Amino acid sequence: MSKSTITAQPGVPQVQVTREFDAPRDLVFQAWTDPDLVVQWLGPRRLTMTIDRWDFRDGGSYRYLHTDADGTAYGFRGVFHATTSMDGIVQTFEFEGYPGHVSLDTATFEDIGGGRTRVHLNSVFQSLADRDGMIQSGMEGGMNEGFDRLDELLGRLVPVA
Repeated sequence: MSKSTITAQPGVPQVQVTREFDAPRDLVFQAWTDPDLVVQWLGPRRLTMTIDRWDFRDGGSYRYLHTDADGTAYGFRGVFHATTSMDGIVQTFEFEGYPGHVSLDTATFEDIGGGRTRVHLNSVFQSLADRDGMIQSGMEGGMNEGFDRLDELLGRLVPVA
């Protein structure tokens, strides 16, 4: 499994993440955009994900919940912007437990050859405090655990040669 590279430059309200996956670009994109696949990998293992809305088009909204074993639910929502494709997904992201603190997130999918894909994520926050709060919330651990789960899912989906 690959590890994520997470960069947060001092004084810049932005986080950049890069992660490589051992799967073709179109399959990684599908796992990123198909709600039936997204629920299988997004977020930590200890949480169950359910999707309330997933309208994957320009102006379409999404909302999902992560629920822990005690039944506590954590809601997330946003809006997709522009035409989404493997060349880029642009969306807003907001944790409902911290309303009004919205980031603008972009994901791109790079074919690096050999059936491998590099995903680039860029999140721009409204302030340094928002960015630092996201980092302090455990973003890195949750993201890496989700990406490990995505690696496992892709391993089950990649056609055997």
